[in-house]
Amino acid sequence: MQALFAASPVRAKTPNPIFRLARSASLALCVAAMFASGAQAAPGLLAIGTLNGSSDLSGLTGPLENGLAGNVLGGMGSGMAWAGGNTFATLPDRGPNAAPYNAAVDNTASYISRFQTVNMTLAPSSSGSGLPMILTPVLTQTTLLSSSQPLVYGSGAGINLGTGAPASNTASTFYFSGRSDNFGGSNSGNALNGRFDPEAIRVSADGRSVFISDEYGPYVRQFDRTTGVLIRNFELPAKYYAPNQNAVGDTEISGNTIGRVSNKGMEGLAITPDGKTIVGIVQAPMAQDAAISASNKLLRIIAIDVATGAIKGEYGYKLTTGSGVSEITAINDHEFLVLERDGKGLGDGTNAAVKTLFKIDLTGATDISTLSGSAAANAAVAKTSFLDIVAVLGANGITKANVPAKLEALAFGADILVNGTLTHTLWMANDNDFLPTVAGTNNFYVFGVTDADLGASQYVGQSIPVPSTLALTLLALAGLPAVRRLRQTKG
Repeated sequence: MQALFAASPVRAKTPNPIFRLARSASLALCVAAMFASGAQAAPGLLAIGTLNGSSDLSGLTGPLENGLAGNVLGGMGSGMAWAGGNTFATLPDRGPNAAPYNAAVDNTASYISRFQTVNMTLAPSSSGSGLPMILTPVLTQTTLLSSSQPLVYGSGAGINLGTGAPASNTASTFYFSGRSDNFGGSNSGNALNGRFDPEAIRVSADGRSVFISDEYGPYVRQFDRTTGVLIRNFELPAKYYAPNQNAVGDTEISGNTIGRVSNKGMEGLAITPDGKTIVGIVQAPMAQDAAISASNKLLRIIAIDVATGAIKGEYGYKLTTGSGVSEITAINDHEFLVLERDGKGLGDGTNAAVKTLFKIDLTGATDISTLSGSAAANAAVAKTSFLDIVAVLGANGITKANVPAKLEALAFGADILVNGTLTHTLWMANDNDFLPTVAGTNNFYVFGVTDADLGASQYVGQSIPVPSTLALTLLALAGLPAVRRLRQTKG
């Protein structure tokens, strides 16, 4: 398995022509003071943008079981992915369940799983106005996630609820939702379970589909980007699945000796620049790894071949000071940034302490697929600190109490020129749990990363086609019969 991440030549990425606003003299002047000393000593904060509003573009105005509207806008930063140009796909998780209403389903509701398409416009700010750039996010589309095959839903019997099947279902469209009782089968990996808790998203190399990972299975699924219809479900090794299934998370994992733990499944997902490999990471130690010792804090990274669904390898990652990992994104075909964090900050009523990016290299890393216990823990990949997010935000006037507790999304975007220096944009976003008055608004943070910041690492970005809306529609119509055939891909 070591050959999978052998070092290989990388190609330089030129600024995206749609995103060359940094070529303008005005922007160069605005950011000149920030980078007047030349190469950055560390990634710097370029802009912060907020997506306001209380509803998305799904049109689902009917109420959920908890009384909220089905089109409630929130949780935008569970995951995000660059989709070419100034377009990003952003991801809410299983929906609004922070307010108690029915503990028998962990307060989850039939909020239909979805991703949002957001236009992110960066523009130069006026001299002396704070950050060097202004970010304006605009929601342009909401895509609901569904299957053409019937899914398993809860009946609602005995828990004072109706069926878990979304009211929007039709005879040929079955929507995934966040309700925790939508399950069946012998373990949590049943491909037809209707429950879905999205946590990470990446766009395919051709731009026509998205890969989404979740915490319930954990699942890694591929959906058509235009229609939202399920294309296939990648099958993970059985050790990732919880043998017990229950609508209450703590009950579900009680007594399990293997599998993901409650609400901490496949939290992060990366895609290599060539689009051939997706790389997932669990949020916290699985049951079998947590038993090693509390100090080891071993997480598993899994690499999956996109074409075949075969598992290419598993690699160990040890937490440093964070309580879990929120995301992973690719620097090139073998190096990755991992977002490690605590649960403190805005939304938790405390001061944030740990929101750190670590750099890892899987070149020559030990495949721990067949290892367990201390053997797996001792084979974890080396990691180096790359960015102290709390410190950088603090240097820009954001107190630790106002750093989002759930800073979860991470993605590289288009390259720009900053004062004549090629700069890679690194984007982050927060999951506000649909509670803007408690956990803050839907915020997006843009950092500038130069080649000097990356040291010996060379950044290689995805080359994602940006077809017109008409072209996307024609492609979707042309491929619809194939899209609607659900394939279970085995590893």
